[in-house]
Amino acid sequence: MPSSAPQQPSRPGRLGVGVIGAGKVGAVLGAALRSAQHALVGVSAVSEESRERAELLLPGVPVLEVPDIVERSELVLLAVPDDALGPLVEGLAKLGAWQPGQLVAHTSGRHGVGILAPVRTAGAIPLAIHPAMTFTGMSLDLARLTDCCFGVTADPAMLPIAQALVVEMGAEPVVVAEGDRAAYHAALAHGSNHLVTLASQAAEILGRIGVPDPGAVLGPLLRASLDNALSAGESALTGPVARGDVGTVAAHIGALSELASDSDGGGGGADILEAYRAMAHATAVRAERRGRLAASARAAIEKALEGTEPDDETREDL
Repeated sequence: MPSSAPQQPSRPGRLGVGVIGAGKVGAVLGAALRSAQHALVGVSAVSEESRERAELLLPGVPVLEVPDIVERSELVLLAVPDDALGPLVEGLAKLGAWQPGQLVAHTSGRHGVGILAPVRTAGAIPLAIHPAMTFTGMSLDLARLTDCCFGVTADPAMLPIAQALVVEMGAEPVVVAEGDRAAYHAALAHGSNHLVTLASQAAEILGRIGVPDPGAVLGPLLRASLDNALSAGESALTGPVARGDVGTVAAHIGALSELASDSDGGGGGADILEAYRAMAHATAVRAERRGRLAASARAAIEKALEGTEPDDETREDL
């Protein structure tokens, strides 16, 4: 391990940790590692916002240049955007910054340890530890770590190290194979990011028809739906598509089309109509696959989504 860290670990097994990137993730994970009695030797923070976050969550930790952090650290935590990770790792490799035996962990969901090849070449140990959680960058995020999982990827011999770091932060490690990292991250983005879009669109519809507090209407329903979906899967599915209520789906399309065309001439609301059609189509496909929706009912639903009436033959099958 590097011997140039200015602070000694507080007890055996503790590491000198450097955090590169005082964004919401880096600052929170740095604070969590500090709570596990690791010694933080430095943090990089370029913007005023990141400096304020470092001061709030990592008080007393010196703000240093990136090469200085790498030089002083036994564990380097790379908490930078996905697209910046590769160039950063390669740039530091060209400077000869990586040290044999040094632990280098990144927090990217998309990448495994392949992107840390220059680290491996230098004799350092590459790890990928990604929290499956959304952060605010405030101290309340530390409590969230106790109820979340991390996707961890590492060489088999080094996997226990990555898992131990996650456990020390109070979270649960879940092993993700190198080749599955993109699919893993897509699942999280689809479930989390698109959930925000979905809730925002639903709230917009209610707001535009005069409901004063859309969150009060949607909150209990969305929370219950999420809980049911996570505990019971698709057997928890309800609603007009799963029931084959073609008339209701057609009415939805009509109402959303009207809202889309009545958006102060700016075209606002068209994204909601498009999203409803896409999600209703996906719901119909999955409901038919599970035997909950007849093929004829799905065909009628698809026509309703297109804004057309089902033909006579389809009506007879419903």
